[in-house]
Amino acid sequence: MRSKRFVAALMVTSLLLVSVAAAGCPARQEDVVHPDKFTLGILLPLTGPFAAVARTQEHGALAAVEAINAAGGLSMPWGRVRIVPLVMDDMASLDVGVRRFEHLREAGANAVVGQTWAPLALAINEVTRDRPFLYFPVCVTPMAALTKGTLSPTTWVTAYSPWTVGYMAASAAIRELGKKEIFFLARSDAWGWDIKAGVEAAAVKYGATIVGTDEVPLGTTDFLPVLRRVREAKPDVFIAAQFGADAIALYKQAFDQGLYGEMTMFNTFITNVIARGLPPGALAGLYAMHFHYWDMTGFPDAEVVQATAEYVQRFQQLFGHPPDAYASIAYIATRQLLAAVEGAGTFEPIAVSDWMRENRDFETVKGPATWRVEQAPIYRYAAFLVRGKAPNERTGDWDLFHIIGYQGGEAVLPPLKLLGYE
Repeated sequence: MRSKRFVAALMVTSLLLVSVAAAGCPARQEDVVHPDKFTLGILLPLTGPFAAVARTQEHGALAAVEAINAAGGLSMPWGRVRIVPLVMDDMASLDVGVRRFEHLREAGANAVVGQTWAPLALAINEVTRDRPFLYFPVCVTPMAALTKGTLSPTTWVTAYSPWTVGYMAASAAIRELGKKEIFFLARSDAWGWDIKAGVEAAAVKYGATIVGTDEVPLGTTDFLPVLRRVREAKPDVFIAAQFGADAIALYKQAFDQGLYGEMTMFNTFITNVIARGLPPGALAGLYAMHFHYWDMTGFPDAEVVQATAEYVQRFQQLFGHPPDAYASIAYIATRQLLAAVEGAGTFEPIAVSDWMRENRDFETVKGPATWRVEQAPIYRYAAFLVRGKAPNERTGDWDLFHIIGYQGGEAVLPPLKLLGYE
């Protein structure tokens, strides 16, 4: 009888404990498993046509990890947590990239930053819809990705769309350089078409005329037929969307053909690697928009100058050269991802993303920013207007540009109505 009463009492006690747990009473501190590391997946095309840019992105992400680990790691409610990077090559392949993203998750990654090739970023975003996961693409993302309902609730885009790239370039050419007649050269893909739409929007808003357009596919090496049409149109500014090796070929040929003496040359989005690939004469006087230049000396915002100088010093100590634009994109993405994890006090993707929606303002090495509703940032300084230095102005291999202005604020982003939010 006593044994039956004991069993009954034990059952009642067990039911009470289950009821208390179901009611949301916290478990004892000693029963909670606290991670002692945060594994950050870094997934980039480290081989293939985008390898040079991808390597700068890898360095940017690793520099952010090193800076936080040097300060003791992530500050979580249960103590300090070290960040462990896990780097993989996506080879700019949809199949390989998605498989390796899944491999990173299976290997215990808590979040992933990566992608140079935008189509793969979109494919990975789709994978995170059914299984929420913190994902921060570090490429310039097609505008279609930012339309309402496209991004997963846990995907956060650190760079803007090509539409913004085009809008900023045309706005700077018109408003800061006083140009009114534009010839625009697109690339025959989403990158080029989105940039073209941005150029057209800025031209309408600020009263410029587009006197000619053309487009060529990625990988074009002979631009002479296009340059003949540009010369015939007689614009006062030639704006081109070409990037990487395409841009180097274009501006070398434009310089050789004497177009620099007939009009202003303007590249929509440049990097230091592209600038170093140009002949000195083709760099001199070339205007462009730069996401973030390593030497901000003389820029009127003293906080940006100081933040950039400290970042560049750490980066150079790690890698022996200053950071390029895409390194800064990856650095900002990684810092903001990890800051959100700290702010939320958890590794759980939905909770971290909810915290970001409630705490939209953040600081970067290039100034303040705010997450907008489409999960992309409004930067005070979205990009800097630069002009290439002549050989006699340069003091070293990386002394490439004068900074002469900037574009930023919500005005340079696609209107929310265009993205389906209004």
